Amino acid sequence: MADRVFLGIDVGTGGVRCALCTIDGQCTASARVAFDNAEVHGLGPGRHEQQPEAWWQALAKCIRSTTESVDPATIAALSVDSTSGTVLFLDGGGRPLRPAIMYNDARAGDQAATINEAATDFISRHGFRFGSSFALAKVMWVAEKEPAIFDGARTICHAADYLAGRIRGDYSFTDTSNALKMGCDLYDCSWPEFIRATLAIPVEKLPRPVAPGQLTGSVCRAAADALGLATRTKVVAGCTDGTAGFLASGASAAGDWSSTLGTTLVLRGISNQIIKDPAGRMYCHRHPDGFWLPGAACSVGGECLTAHFPDADLAELDLRAGRLGHTDLVCYPLARRGERFPFVNTDAEELLSRPPADDVELHLACLEGVAFVERWGMEVLAQLGADTSGAAYATGGGAKSDLWLRIRATVLDRTLAVPERTGSEFGAAALAAAPSCESVSHACRRIVRINRTIEPDPGRTAYYEEKYARFRKLCAAHGYG
Repeated sequence: MADRVFLGIDVGTGGVRCALCTIDGQCTASARVAFDNAEVHGLGPGRHEQQPEAWWQALAKCIRSTTESVDPATIAALSVDSTSGTVLFLDGGGRPLRPAIMYNDARAGDQAATINEAATDFISRHGFRFGSSFALAKVMWVAEKEPAIFDGARTICHAADYLAGRIRGDYSFTDTSNALKMGCDLYDCSWPEFIRATLAIPVEKLPRPVAPGQLTGSVCRAAADALGLATRTKVVAGCTDGTAGFLASGASAAGDWSSTLGTTLVLRGISNQIIKDPAGRMYCHRHPDGFWLPGAACSVGGECLTAHFPDADLAELDLRAGRLGHTDLVCYPLARRGERFPFVNTDAEELLSRPPADDVELHLACLEGVAFVERWGMEVLAQLGADTSGAAYATGGGAKSDLWLRIRATVLDRTLAVPERTGSEFGAAALAAAPSCESVSHACRRIVRINRTIEPDPGRTAYYEEKYARFRKLCAAHGYG
């Protein structure tokens, strides 16, 4: 197997990323290609659509760029991840009947409310409610508002399903990670009866759910010619981009957690049992190896830095904030209105205990504030019954800041492991390798390489304990939490 490589494909909002990895974690090639004219304009507030053909053209360029110096016959398998909740309606030939309704489209609020009334038993078992961004709500919206499209669709699927299906020449599979927001029963990997009986959606239009990492076919001749691949390359079921990013973190055992700090902060871990939250702040994906993946997304994150310091050199601000070291300024660093975790408050806004003296002090308070939200989130998850005793992994753009990592490790009072590469395409590559390994967890342990570990600073523990208490007091005074 030493000469074989695995192709991971990540299809995001703005483009495609690909990576080729050996089974032992060496990245032999990677590339990124932006979409060209994918966005559909003029839809109005809260509506987002893209042209799937733009995805395919970018995918072809990205794969060819990644594999230009590789014998296609050495690519053992590939897997595709993409945005969660993006929905397509395909005719009998696999051609989209309309643009894809994107993951961040919020038009289907009324339909989500209808689903929640129809799916009370399902909601009780799975511990989450359907939202306007969920795929099933969008399917209902099309059924009501565009019945000709709905009736003419042979297959209703997600972005990753469509691209993997086009590569296979077969659109009959989805994965349980993407299918969660379509209403898949994660206990038995099936479509529940309420979808057909109450919502009048024929489940024959929905692909068959399988676990991420399961073999679903091989590259078809048409795709091989279009993408420069070999027909012997296997196609493996993918997942959502968030799940792929988690798999790329290195977390692989029950109790392990990953914090992905980018524009927002996303927490996800591995649990032996499902974790339910009556407040609706989090929900569980199903791990391919049978575990559960409880997780939640905060509204705070790196966006607070770009909002406050749009033209600043953040590395220079880190240096100056590191020299400052301490500040009594306390900040809940929301860049826009509304919070969803560790509490739900649609009117929440940024809090400051006093005006900052300068940008350096505000920068340090923002870094600390995000770390405090991360700790608060982990405490909430533990209170809900999640095992948080395992290893902690830090990924995302925020993991590039040594100062921020040291602050977070000390606030959390735990060692943070930082992977060498954290893109979702590497999680997809691990899924591609799964059929060649004992399990998806085994594939992740082999492919993911930990670059460094960050230890808590015992000299600053007391400072952060006292400041975290003041942070929670400030939030409580404004009704946050």
